[in-house]
Formats: sequence, C-alpha cells, structure tokens
Amino acid sequence: MKKPKLKSKIFKFFLLELLFCSITTPITVFYGPFNNVRNTLVGMSMTTLNHRWIAKLFLSDKKIQSILSENCIETIAQSKENIDNIDINSDNKNNIERYDIEESGFKGYLLVISNPKKVKVGYAEKLGEVGQTTSEIAKRFNAIAAVNGGAFSNGTTNAGTGAIPLGVIMSNGKLIKSTIKQNEKTEIIGITKKGKLLVGEYTLEDLEDLNCSEALSYGPALIVDGKKVKIKGDGGWGSAPRTAIGQRKDGSILLLVIDGTVVKRLGVTMPELQDILYDRGACNAANLDGGSSATMYFQGKVINNPCDSTGERSIPSAIYVQP
Repeated sequence: MKKPKLKSKIFKFFLLELLFCSITTPITVFYGPFNNVRNTLVGMSMTTLNHRWIAKLFLSDKKIQSILSENCIETIAQSKENIDNIDINSDNKNNIERYDIEESGFKGYLLVISNPKKVKVGYAEKLGEVGQTTSEIAKRFNAIAAVNGGAFSNGTTNAGTGAIPLGVIMSNGKLIKSTIKQNEKTEIIGITKKGKLLVGEYTLEDLEDLNCSEALSYGPALIVDGKKVKIKGDGGWGSAPRTAIGQRKDGSILLLVIDGTVVKRLGVTMPELQDILYDRGACNAANLDGGSSATMYFQGKVINNPCDSTGERSIPSAIYVQP
C-alpha cells in the first residue's frame, strides 16, 4: 500500500513544480534582470501575427514600443547608380545552385539563381478569399523553385489564412493588388525588367519609373548599395525562422531560408541574417516574411522544415523561379 502513496506524492510534487515554473518563468523573463532575453522575446512575438499576445499579456503597449525603439534598423534608399551598376550578363545561363548552411544555432538553405530574369512573383489563385502554400503557388506557376513572399493579414473570419495581401503585389508587369495610396512609400522587394533587385521604400510611381515588373511588400532592407545597414540591438525582430532575398554584383539572385524548429534552433536575428547574405556576396538584400511562413520549395518538394505544427502555411504571395 505504500508504493501507490509514494507514486501519488511524486506526481503531486512534479505537478506543483510544473505549476510553479509556469507562473514564475514568464515573470522572470519579462520583469527579471535579463533584459536581452526579454527584448528578444518581445521582438519575436511582435513580428509574428500569431504570437503578439505573448508580449501584450505581460507588458503594456507603451513598454513594448519602448523596447522595440531600442532595437531598430536604419532605412537607406538605394541609389539609381548602384542599381544601374549591377552587371547582368545577357548570356547568363539558367543555373540554380543549392547550398545547405548549418551552424550551432541554425540550419538554412540557399539557392543561387544565375539568371535574375527567371525570378518572378507569384500569388494565390483565389487572392482575397484564401491563400495557398508556397508549394501550391510554385506548382501553379510551373516553378522549379520558390520561397514564401510578402506581408498579409488574415482579414475577416470568412477569409482563409493568407488571403489578404498587404502593400503591393506585381507580377509580370501587371499590378495584381495594392493597398497603398498614391505617392505613399512602402517597403518593397522588386525586380526590374532587366533583372535588377529593388529593396527599400518605394512608391508605385517609383516602381513604374524604374520599370519594375515584379514586386511585393516586406522588409526591412538589410544590405543596400553593397553596405550593411546599421542595426541597433537585434533590430526589434528577435530571433526566428527567416526568409530573405539578395542579389550579387553579377546579377545572381540569392534565396535564403533559415529554419527554427526546436529549442536549440530558434532561427536567427536580423544582424545574423544580414551577415549570412553579406558573406555570400549580396550587394542588395532584404528580409521577407518569416516565422511560420518560412518555406523553400525546390525541384518538386519543400526542402526546409517549416516551424508551423501543421506544416506549410497558407500565404498570398511567393517568389518563384521559372525553369
């Protein structure tokens, strides 16, 4: 009769320990002495639509904004001279090179596309009603490779996840969707008809003047005119799975996805993402939607490990590569 009582006591002990930790851990994280941990968690939660409640549950909006303002990324405009100086060889072959990147804190996948004119913006078939996964969008456009794209809102309860794009979607020279006003600047990732990557803040009028044929909205820009933008702290984005795009001086496009699936692999911060792209030759580069959206499709399958429990997330837009 003693053994059942002992088991009961052990069970109660662990239950109390679990309850104690669940109460004290958030208090320690948000109100304790470890400001870096708090700031990282705030940045992570506030840059994903599904997890903002974590920070808001423990901190006021004023405090959250104060923390984010201490960690910021400067905004630099691309120079037209730099854009013009990207040397795209008309004889560029349609090669795609794949590299797996693995370090102690993360695992990533990099595609190098030699012909930037093969890189396009795709979008969900029923835009405004329901999104599609990266692989579904890729198959719809007969793509050999693709990564998730730009910003979106889930909209009303009648619209599916990833249904409502924010900002701009431009594909094959046609404006598919825009939520910005005339002469209003927004974060853009675009590609001109000549295959040159645009990153940073642009208006629709700017895109027209630059002969932009592909565009979606996200950011921030991380490398502009060959220089790293200044990032204070973690930039206010925390550490998370990431997707990014860059372009080398020779015109090659870099598509990068960083996984973050378990405790030891939370993803990367903006400075770390910036370093990865810079070290691999990017002279212009920007962040794309990350977190649960981060997905890379290549040669008929998803090659990374999306962190959403259900697998690939539905999104409105993707960047894809034509065969």
